[in-house]
Amino acid sequence: MRQALLGNLGGTGAGGLLGGGLSHLIEHFRGNGHGEAADSWVRQGRNTEIPAEHLHSAIGPDLLATLMKQTGLSGDELLSRLSQVLPSAVDRYTPDGRLPAH
Repeated sequence: MRQALLGNLGGTGAGGLLGGGLSHLIEHFRGNGHGEAADSWVRQGRNTEIPAEHLHSAIGPDLLATLMKQTGLSGDELLSRLSQVLPSAVDRYTPDGRLPAH
């Protein structure tokens, strides 16, 4: 499920969502009051879970609308799936506890 969802988000697997836009995504979370959760996914150690209902405010309505259009999923389904896969996906793309260089 994780690969299918993240693949739909950019056409190149998780890299489509997370690769070039990982810093931007983390900034969305920070700017919308969920930086602690997002930063835990980047840092080494335990990942903080984020409930689907908090994810909407964390990513913001514009990004949510874009992702809904790209995936064809409803907002509720997309948020539910992302809340399950996003923490571990970000964690895998930041194995050294740092965001990739731009």
